[in-house]
Amino acid sequence: MKGASRIALLSGGALLLATAAGIAVGSIWMRHFDPALTGYAIGALMAAFAVGYRFAVWAQRPPSRMYFRRGIELMFRRAGVAKHAEKESERRAVQIPHGAGTLGFALAKNFIAQDFIRRRSLARWIMHLCLSGGCTLAFAITFPLVFGWIHFEPLGGDAETYRVVALGMNVDSFSIHSVKALVMFNLLNLSAVLVLIGLMMAAWRRLTDPGERATQTFAEDILPLLLIFAVAATGLALTVSYKFLAGRGHHIWAIVHMVSVVALLLYIPFGKLFHMFQRTCSLCVSRYKKVGDAGPRAHCRRCGEDFASQMHVDDLKTVLDELGFDYRFAGAQGEVHYQDICPACRRALLALNQGRTIGR
Repeated sequence: MKGASRIALLSGGALLLATAAGIAVGSIWMRHFDPALTGYAIGALMAAFAVGYRFAVWAQRPPSRMYFRRGIELMFRRAGVAKHAEKESERRAVQIPHGAGTLGFALAKNFIAQDFIRRRSLARWIMHLCLSGGCTLAFAITFPLVFGWIHFEPLGGDAETYRVVALGMNVDSFSIHSVKALVMFNLLNLSAVLVLIGLMMAAWRRLTDPGERATQTFAEDILPLLLIFAVAATGLALTVSYKFLAGRGHHIWAIVHMVSVVALLLYIPFGKLFHMFQRTCSLCVSRYKKVGDAGPRAHCRRCGEDFASQMHVDDLKTVLDELGFDYRFAGAQGEVHYQDICPACRRALLALNQGRTIGR
């Protein structure tokens, strides 16, 4: 077995065992685990293994590995003032921010606020906020309940007062007629409504946007929307069943909902939704850019202009070598790497070489 596959299997197994241990410990050794939710728990364990395996495989690719390695290295680098020349006659001082500050800012900006999408389109940003916010809220409620970390039980002999037990500790109590109860018992319905709004906007975009229609595929673009819709719709159907239909059809809807949730969990590691884990790399990229902008600069071997950070150019050379691409060529001043040439000069060299090829 190759080393990469062995590491991926170990990573998947470790995440599965960690999830199983979390279920056992958090539910006080299965005392507060609801057997009716066993199907959800098994689906979560299978998805944990698949996510760990797929993430390890992806993180071992040379570009990903380089960003993560550099990100961790730079996260613990002391902050300071770096000076470098932008041009021959200019020098500037840049304050390198602390790693924790950069990480927190990137987390808030790219993960929570998703500002990179807002800059592209306001409607697309709202769509993503509804989808990501609704799904995050649903996961944050569902997993603790399924794993037995949180449960509700009557307070004493009062059937109209419940207490919240988290990890075996009493953390709160409320009346079932209070506003708090109304909010807590309907948070999953709220998340489903948010998700459905996002899904309608996504479906409209995929039906009307020429670019999306030309590039979308069923497995990568349509199937995840259908799976998320199935989870949200069947979840709301459960609420409609026990609130307005006196429980009629509740058993069937519960089975369909469980199947749709497990299907979604198992799709995540193998489809487009895996990008929610790949986005963690952007945290390393943010720190990488900050430190790179403050460090030594790379200057074009042809025109002498500053065009990137020297760290980025050196790391790119390393990654290309690991991938088996050799972009070195003989120049007037010795061996030159293609990455030492700025983008403008690359275009100029391309035109010059094409001209030489056709005899001009």
